[in-house]
Amino acid sequence: MSKATKPHRRTPSDIALRAEIITTAQRMNSSGLTPGKSGNVSARTEGGMLITPTGMPYGELKPSDIVTVRMDGTAMAGQRVPSSEWRFHLAIYRARRDVQAIVHTHSLNATALACIHRTIPAFHYMVAVTGGDRILCAPYATYGTETLAKNVVRALGQRRACLIANHGAVAVGDTLRKAYDLAWEVETLASQYARARQLGRPRLLSAREMNQVLEKFKTYGKQTPVKL
Repeated sequence: MSKATKPHRRTPSDIALRAEIITTAQRMNSSGLTPGKSGNVSARTEGGMLITPTGMPYGELKPSDIVTVRMDGTAMAGQRVPSSEWRFHLAIYRARRDVQAIVHTHSLNATALACIHRTIPAFHYMVAVTGGDRILCAPYATYGTETLAKNVVRALGQRRACLIANHGAVAVGDTLRKAYDLAWEVETLASQYARARQLGRPRLLSAREMNQVLEKFKTYGKQTPVKL
């Protein structure tokens, strides 16, 4: 981390975003989406991001514990130490202007697949919820490194989720809630895929079918009235 700069002045919106990060992290923890102190949560801010601190129990977090990191990698003075994975969070925000929030988990089934470097293919049409016809697995690199950050950005591409080899999973969104919900979708898909592989060889959907599904997903969940 680059040397600290002057303290950040907190606004009501800044405090609210810190509180939402804490709520997301605590939900992630209590629901079993990520165990113990593992995983991390961040949200984009003007000129940088807010991210959970390293090694602190989520249940003990206060708004003042959430760490501000500028887009150039400098930290604000007088703060906690940011999550060890701040580099890949920042790299995603730099590469993807559409991303406003990131949830990183060590969820059971997604992590198990990541530990065998397994991509989740088009075994189910809901894979398209992540923005592609498969969920890629980023190559392994030591946690907290620039190499890992580059690997994660490359595996994500323009998708909204990926696995990280021997590590866990990442989900992104334009809100913290959407990033959290997508992380659950990834874990559910990982569980279903792992189970399907136990039963036999999953029958994968064709590229043509997945293209049709991806087109339909452009309006998935939107409540604008349509003519049936």
